[in-house]
Amino acid sequence: MVMFAVNPKQMLGRILSASLVSLTASFTSLISLQVLPTAAFGQAPPASVETKVKVPTTMDTAPFNISRYLKVPPNFSISVYARIPKARFLAVAPNGDLLVSQPTTGKVLIVRSNGSKDPIISDFVTGLRKPHDIVFHTIGSTTYVYISETHQINRFIYKSGDLTAKNRQVVIAGLPDSSTSELKGAYGHELKNIALDNNHKLYVSIASTCNACLKDTVSNPKRGAIYQYNADGSNPRLFAQGLRNAEGLAFLPDTNDFWVAVNNRDNIAYPFNDSTGNYGKIIPSYVDDHPPEEFTQVRDGGNYGWPFCNPNPDTPNGLNNMPFDRDYQFNANGNVNCNAMDRIDKGIQAHSAPLGLTFLQNTNFPSLYSNGVVVGLHGSWNRRKKTGYKVAYFPWKSATKLPGNQIDLVSGWVVTATQEVWGRPVDMAVDKQGNMLISDDYSGTIYKLSYTPPLAQVQVYKDSNFAGVSQSFPTSPGVYKANQGNLSVVGNDAISSLRVPPDTVIRVCTNETGGVCREYSAGNYGSIGDLDNTISFIEVK
Repeated sequence: MVMFAVNPKQMLGRILSASLVSLTASFTSLISLQVLPTAAFGQAPPASVETKVKVPTTMDTAPFNISRYLKVPPNFSISVYARIPKARFLAVAPNGDLLVSQPTTGKVLIVRSNGSKDPIISDFVTGLRKPHDIVFHTIGSTTYVYISETHQINRFIYKSGDLTAKNRQVVIAGLPDSSTSELKGAYGHELKNIALDNNHKLYVSIASTCNACLKDTVSNPKRGAIYQYNADGSNPRLFAQGLRNAEGLAFLPDTNDFWVAVNNRDNIAYPFNDSTGNYGKIIPSYVDDHPPEEFTQVRDGGNYGWPFCNPNPDTPNGLNNMPFDRDYQFNANGNVNCNAMDRIDKGIQAHSAPLGLTFLQNTNFPSLYSNGVVVGLHGSWNRRKKTGYKVAYFPWKSATKLPGNQIDLVSGWVVTATQEVWGRPVDMAVDKQGNMLISDDYSGTIYKLSYTPPLAQVQVYKDSNFAGVSQSFPTSPGVYKANQGNLSVVGNDAISSLRVPPDTVIRVCTNETGGVCREYSAGNYGSIGDLDNTISFIEVK
């Protein structure tokens, strides 16, 4: 790092400026060496910048009656796009309109952009039984929009610009839900999720009625399973089983590789008859991390263990390709061979509650992230320390066709210090402009996550290594002072790291009238040394 101590009352500024010019080239080279590995290997930066959520005044009711912050990667911003109570699954129409399911009202809403004004929200279809998933799919010259209800799957013929659903066809009827006589109104996971492949096969997740039970494994149709149909609903057959509650269903683009995100069971009993004396007991410290949620590829004829076998993250493989433990409640004697089950490709922290699953390939999302997949983690209800409440990102390994290590793309809907929950993400979709739209059924919000390519701006961060609350300043000459309010966003006028664009010099001081100051030339400064957390005055020279 190159820093220069100056006294603003003396004439050292000219000397320092000359020194800065002579050192800019060598310093820029050093910075390039530091940044190159990330760019060269295409590593997507995780969420690290605590960013104020931009909220139109027309939408600033609770929880946005106070300032809210979410952590996002560098160069991203996040805003409230629409307020829709209990918004669940999303789909972007071919013309760019957004469809949003609202199970509590029996509606699917259409959200249409309205320039700089609030989007226009209207009913696309009403009178449905807890509509949930929405998928656009084209067969020949006809585009359909498929919408799931708890008891059936519909499709509507869609023409670009349609504001209401038309030409309804019920392609699958009689699916089990809480109205099924044998269930007597009890169905814990009756909402249905769907997907269609390149061969025009339709897949329906028929989730479990319970946390863990045997009755779902012998029902007709089986529950905790996925069924395959022709696109018109004909030729039903069991495709895969042992999947407790597969919410996110999606195909890796340009393939028929079928992936699902699964809510796994709760309150698992300790399965090991060892010296701990915990065998068969519900131990909170064990329940906290077991069994992991599941993100896995699903094959035709596969069995993924539930409720007899639970993936074990406590091996050298960690959350990858996990072996199974016998479930104490349903398989303590090993009557079901867990070694014969299909292993789970990738685990997610237990109780994160994965819902939406969206591949980013073939979208306009920023290229550094576009070879990857996002999962909405709705958040825990029975973990001692809350987990989830974020949008997780998995880079995609093209050679192996497997997800890499999970990072956060958006986090902060649970406040770490207080454990306050103010939002619960559900599903994600990418619009034609490359923004990611995120639904939140807890606060009733559709967010827009947007990327802005780095501009020639000075960027300051509250924490070291470009983390924490951020603020940007133009490179045109100007002064930014805490006592005028224009440094308040960085939190108590404190910064710990900064970025200075090319051909720019800034002066940073410890109080509004000067004090101890330093000048910084172009470069990235992960720490600013003894000025850390005492900044009150920034001048762009």
